[in-house]
Amino acid sequence: MGNMNQNSCQSEQSSTSSTDSNRKSKIPVDQNELKNRLTPIQYAVTQLKATERPFTGEYNEHRDRGEYLCIVCEQELFASDSKFPTECGWPGFKRPIQQVNVALTEDLSHNMIRTEVTCSSCNAHLGHVFDDGPYPERTRYCINSAALKFMKKIPK
Repeated sequence: MGNMNQNSCQSEQSSTSSTDSNRKSKIPVDQNELKNRLTPIQYAVTQLKATERPFTGEYNEHRDRGEYLCIVCEQELFASDSKFPTECGWPGFKRPIQQVNVALTEDLSHNMIRTEVTCSSCNAHLGHVFDDGPYPERTRYCINSAALKFMKKIPK
């Protein structure tokens, strides 16, 4: 695995640059419904751009075969075959199931330059993507477990 510097594995609440405000949600999100349906950490991560504490997420060491969906709208985001072990405390993925299922936005918060990853369907904050992942992709989608729902794949 590539270099993982301290900045790429920070557990801070983030806010994105002004380009984030130009995105329009394709799926209307009712904040009251989400507050009732999601846990406090799921709501904070997906709606307030918080970050769960490292090594505490349900899917950090998860190894089952299947797909990881957006906890808000259930859009398919990542397949288990693109997941790889990381040392930073959050699940790491090489690539999304389909690139169009995630949106990438420049994030200038916390005196860092990062790329925020959101669900392209509902704009839920998922995490960040870095260029220090395994070959050949070299990408590491560092995703909060709280933003995900796992659907196990039944063997044929």
